[in-house]
Amino acid sequence: MMAPMRPVIIAANWKMHTTPEDAGELAATIAARSGEPGVVRVVCPPFVCLAAVREALAGTGIAVGAQNLHHEIAGPFTGEVSAPMLAGLATWVILGHSERRRDAAETDALIGRKLGRAVEAGLRPILCVGEQLTEREAGRAEAVVSAQVTGCLGDHDPDALTAAGLVVAYEPVWAIGTGRNARGADAAAMAGLIRRTAAGLGWGDSAERLPVLYGGSVTAVNIGEFLAEPSIDGALVGGASLKPDEMAGIVGRAAVTARARLAAGGS
Repeated sequence: MMAPMRPVIIAANWKMHTTPEDAGELAATIAARSGEPGVVRVVCPPFVCLAAVREALAGTGIAVGAQNLHHEIAGPFTGEVSAPMLAGLATWVILGHSERRRDAAETDALIGRKLGRAVEAGLRPILCVGEQLTEREAGRAEAVVSAQVTGCLGDHDPDALTAAGLVVAYEPVWAIGTGRNARGADAAAMAGLIRRTAAGLGWGDSAERLPVLYGGSVTAVNIGEFLAEPSIDGALVGGASLKPDEMAGIVGRAAVTARARLAAGGS
């Protein structure tokens, strides 16, 4: 049976960087230097920059994503942003990033509720999962990631998540901003585990069509190692996404993978 042809996706997570004054200019520069229509490109700026980035990216083919949302539609939650508030500003959203799990004590159950809100609002979710260094060193990396996938997806209808275009980003926490890097083979093994876990949750054959990204100090230098793995479908890019030249290199390498997949699918 021929393997499914999944899209190649590069998502930029700007985290708590940029202001409304400079975000639009940065987004426009990135768009001008990374014009690869064969690659699904998403820029996720801070909430206050969404409108500026949306304007700057209009007509470029690059989508706009939010970095988080609240698990309720509305209510007495000072400082929070709900899924309906993002309507017209973003079409994607990052959920369960390791920094949210660490700094806001987000649990798999809570992230699962957020996932439901994203789907209800028509936002395409990028669900982040990944283990800590102590968990990997203890030989628990696979158990941790499988439990995260199960905890976040288990209460949801697989068909609804598939229709929503769910993407999973594997981010080994020990490789984010630490100078340490996972290997392509490590990420590929986890991508396989993520899909097997989804299959066990009732996804069936749809699990093989689930895009899995790598996120862990991605740069233009190391992206090739990850995209060389057939089970990796792109990257969730952090610090490098604030540098237009780096993003151009990353998207350019992703385009090579996208063209190769297209050629293989047509052969």
